[in-house]
Amino acid sequence: MSASNGTRPLIGVLALQGAFAEHERALEAAGARTRLVRLREDLDELDGLVIPGGESTTMTMLMQRMGLYDSVREAVRGGLPTLGTCAGMIILAERITDGLPDQPGFGILDIAVRRNGYGRQVDSFEADLDLTGDERPFPGVFIRAPIVEDTGSTEVIVRRDGEPVGVRQGSVMALAFHPELSGDLRLHEEFVRLVRKGNN
Repeated sequence: MSASNGTRPLIGVLALQGAFAEHERALEAAGARTRLVRLREDLDELDGLVIPGGESTTMTMLMQRMGLYDSVREAVRGGLPTLGTCAGMIILAERITDGLPDQPGFGILDIAVRRNGYGRQVDSFEADLDLTGDERPFPGVFIRAPIVEDTGSTEVIVRRDGEPVGVRQGSVMALAFHPELSGDLRLHEEFVRLVRKGNN
């Protein structure tokens, strides 16, 4: 691991599809160094990883095509602190209730999700969210977002009208929405803290 003694942690952003550039900017503003991950060697020496939004089946197919799928899954299973947003949450989930019959997932987070649970692209919306331990609402951006149908043994860290939209399990965070599009750095800052904690 490269982060130590207060240096800025190095966080990779999977850059095959989705809003990876926005995550990159938010992470750097939150105090991290970043690296775009497109090849297996891009995973070397990372302190953390972000799996962004996009389309979960397409992103999985691209990871397989680039020879990244097994390497990313094993890195996360091995304890690499990871943030998954929207499609990233689906890829990390143990159970995808409406997934394609042959749709693989990492099976790491003890949650069940339903893809596009909030509707199609035209049904995108913004909503104030409740962060655990923070009285200030967070501006959530939902685009073809998954619904969390079962939180299993995970800790719920973000809610919308009482329903879970963000969870954490060990060193893995997953959000059903797009914090990188909100202009609010609090969740990226929280992930950077989680990365620092995991590398100390």
